[in-house]
Amino acid sequence: MKTSSNLSVTGVILAGGKGRRMGGNDKGLLQYQQQPLVSYTIKALEPQVDALIINANRNIEQYQRFGFPVIEDSSDNFCGPLAGMLSAMQAVDTNYILTAPCDSPRISAQLRQRMMEAMLLEQADLAVAHDGERLQPVFCLLPCHLQDELEQHIQQGGRKIDLWLAEHKMAVVDFSDQADSFINFNHPEDVTDNQPELHSPIPLIGFAAFSGTGKTTLLRQLIPALNSKGLEVAVIKHAHHKFDIDLPGKDSYEIRQAGAQQVLVSSSNLMALMEVQPTDMTEPRLADLIPRLDKKKLDLILVEGFKHEVIPKIELYRPELGKPLLHPDDSNIIAIATDESLNSTAIDQIDLNNITEMADYIHTFIANWKA
Repeated sequence: MKTSSNLSVTGVILAGGKGRRMGGNDKGLLQYQQQPLVSYTIKALEPQVDALIINANRNIEQYQRFGFPVIEDSSDNFCGPLAGMLSAMQAVDTNYILTAPCDSPRISAQLRQRMMEAMLLEQADLAVAHDGERLQPVFCLLPCHLQDELEQHIQQGGRKIDLWLAEHKMAVVDFSDQADSFINFNHPEDVTDNQPELHSPIPLIGFAAFSGTGKTTLLRQLIPALNSKGLEVAVIKHAHHKFDIDLPGKDSYEIRQAGAQQVLVSSSNLMALMEVQPTDMTEPRLADLIPRLDKKKLDLILVEGFKHEVIPKIELYRPELGKPLLHPDDSNIIAIATDESLNSTAIDQIDLNNITEMADYIHTFIANWKA
């Protein structure tokens, strides 16, 4: 019997579906906690396998940007996960493939180990994960020598993965202690509903609005009003594009361009830390940024942007812009600041042009946070 140490495994991320239940959206590229869903599968699988590939039939160039080979189904009629598994078997030169879907952000770090150990112990043909309640058939460890058999099965019209798996001696691998590792997203609301709540030691409140509503202008007026109430305020702002806080030709800029990962610039009245982000980071997360603040000196954190984060938010709404309200689709919005009275009484309303009223509302928010 071969041991797990001398059996090679290619990880296969299954992203080849049509996304019908997602309204046609490509699930692997949907944003979850500021990153594409597929990036979580990549981070979970890459350390566990000898090679990694992505099976996709759409948006090929976008998937290629993650730095791994992208293979399309060898059949062109979207035959489901079995077609992706077959295409992977035909493309790799390892003994096995370990498959996982592109829309599961919490995949177990022990997936390969448990699957391989169970398969070898039971002398099974293949291994499939079980969450304690049901089989998880897209989480499979499959030997590549089954590719001819699988191809014949598909050519004969076979599409259901569980039926094909049941034709073989199957090791059912217990992951009931890690059932959350199989959470996946099938509908657009799943992505929103499964966003983890951010726990901050300092009261924080965000501002949600369409571009052009005046978020930055409001902050410039609001911060002095909050300071007048004795509040020390920090602001975290999301930048959508590449930006720089220093200018070419300045010493700090040239040092960073030379390769320094962190540059700290300090004077008698200002200090700035510039840190180069990892190349695989797509979007920043508040959970990573808040610890960088000196919270001993803060009473409040204001957040501009980060619309997908689960934090209390005030929506800024100007009816003349012709944009829809955000709060019906974002349960984290606690108030609407508008320059026209709205008929709805289901949510607090603030006069967008009355900075004192806005500051008073936030001051009460802080008091309730600490209560």
